[in-house]
Amino acid sequence: MRRYDIIIVGGGISGTMAGIAASRTGAQVLVIESYGFLGGMLTTAGVGPMMTFHAGEKQVIQGITSELINRLVAKGQSIGHIFDTVGYTYSLTPFDIEGMKQELEMMLLESGGQVLYHTMLAKVHREGAKIEKITICNKAGLSDLEAKIYIDATGDADLAVWAGVPYTKGREKDGAAQPMTMKMRMGNVDMAQLKNFIHEHPEEFPLYQGDTSIIEKSPRLSTAGFVKKFQKAKERGEISIPREDVLLFESNTPGEVILNTTRILGCDSTDPWSLSKAEIEGRKQCRELELFLKKYIPGFKNANALYSGPSIGVRGSRQIQGIYTLTAKDILTMQTFDDVIAHSGYPIDIHSPDGGHTDHAKLEWGGMYSIPYRTLITHELDNLIVVGRCISATFEAQAAIRTTPTVGAIGQAGGIAASLAAKKDTRVQQIDTTELQNILLQQKAYLEI
Repeated sequence: MRRYDIIIVGGGISGTMAGIAASRTGAQVLVIESYGFLGGMLTTAGVGPMMTFHAGEKQVIQGITSELINRLVAKGQSIGHIFDTVGYTYSLTPFDIEGMKQELEMMLLESGGQVLYHTMLAKVHREGAKIEKITICNKAGLSDLEAKIYIDATGDADLAVWAGVPYTKGREKDGAAQPMTMKMRMGNVDMAQLKNFIHEHPEEFPLYQGDTSIIEKSPRLSTAGFVKKFQKAKERGEISIPREDVLLFESNTPGEVILNTTRILGCDSTDPWSLSKAEIEGRKQCRELELFLKKYIPGFKNANALYSGPSIGVRGSRQIQGIYTLTAKDILTMQTFDDVIAHSGYPIDIHSPDGGHTDHAKLEWGGMYSIPYRTLITHELDNLIVVGRCISATFEAQAAIRTTPTVGAIGQAGGIAASLAAKKDTRVQQIDTTELQNILLQQKAYLEI
């Protein structure tokens, strides 16, 4: 049986950052990933752009996640951080998907980490307060792996829950999760025509309150609107998407846009039957959206759909019950914590499980909140750390910390913490958080402590 210091289940942005961070401290690390590449929602679900690295003018997410962007910029595979012309948050960071796949893999391998693709978690073997080993499934069948410390970067908290960690799922009052979204990319969009339409029809874009000049403030267009045309298409039965507008982002490639518009209600990403249903419904909605745009929106007449997904985007499912649970109050009052491991300026952003609207709660301009280490660990298991969108947080708080730059920062901290616990042969609850913070700073993360 193969043995490691740290095994990370899930190679999304949070799991990969954890792997790189831990490997750079000298730990022997294995990342297992069900796809044949790293990146999670960024590369398997077409999610983009990344948002946001900033709180006001200050870049509060730095470290390895920022290093990734710098490397992509140097290769022309990202334009870097740009102004958000939706006017919702501080910055957007477009990137090239193929570049992202390659760069994440190179960064992990350069750090000394290993990755095993096309591999899924099959079983967790727990003895007392420890995970003794895990069983994995891949083309070789079933086999066992063993580590000193395990990191759950599955997004759905599969490793933690299968090991017996208590959890919540979705909205506290009824368990309903934020809707899933199947992303779609379209190329050959005439951006000049599209911008002219926005300027000429401000009534279609109520978020701008009549002043559409904001769309000229960035080298890539992001916008949300077409509300009247979208509503009329719904009334004609051409659109079944339970959403109020069309949200799109021009990608790193000029004239290519990402549609973040489909909305699949009532499905559960932890139920394979429900997840399959969501994938089918997501592609159906993408077909409707493509036809709508090409028929009614200037700039899209000669556009072509490049792909959807290829996997559906999941905003939330299970949240572990950790030693501390982050709340909306913590975020909105900008609560500080002695064991802070990351900051973020992204607001509470809830796509309603009931459909039809999106709820927001923003901090004052430039405000940022903190995420404590205690949200990554549990009372039940001494050798488990959880990173990514499934850390211990309420439904509302998770709607803020779930975005990719933030979970990248969380992953870096989780990887270092796992390395400390493995090297010192100690419980994850007993690591020295001051030492964790110092190593984070050495790895160029941003912390206010």
